[in-house]
Amino acid sequence: MTQTTKQITHAHLHIRQLTPADNAALAQVIRDVSAEYGLTPDKGFSVADKTLDCLSEVYQPEGSQYWVIEYQGNVVGGAGVAPLAGNDGVCELQKMYFSHVIRGQGMAKTLSRQCIEYAKQQGYQSMYLETTAVLGEALALYKKLGFRHCQHLGQTGHDACEIAMILDL
Repeated sequence: MTQTTKQITHAHLHIRQLTPADNAALAQVIRDVSAEYGLTPDKGFSVADKTLDCLSEVYQPEGSQYWVIEYQGNVVGGAGVAPLAGNDGVCELQKMYFSHVIRGQGMAKTLSRQCIEYAKQQGYQSMYLETTAVLGEALALYKKLGFRHCQHLGQTGHDACEIAMILDL
């Protein structure tokens, strides 16, 4: 763990709803983290989504929400929830990415729980996600939160994500 990472505490991190002013910074976090893990836009990963630069618009519909994490005035991560098209009662945990600056601080767990609580409040019965084995830290977290492997649902467009998981809410 680096000196900088040790100094970051939850008190220095702020979780808030995504705004249009955050679009460029959030898209850059997703691009940077994707590149770090070798998740290239020429494959079916989130980094290739056509809506990546306007995510605040994507999370406007009812039953959708996206939160960003701010550190020193900069967006350094986030995660969202949206209905899974064609699957009544099922939402999807989407675009959970964290800059290396804040990894290891428990923010993924904190934000995941916030997303799960939101999904329950919205009346969803299940939360679905797609990921890839390259994201080992994320897989470990999902298992700790109670997600289990399942078949792929819906048409998310993330065909390179070979792992599908679901959580009963």
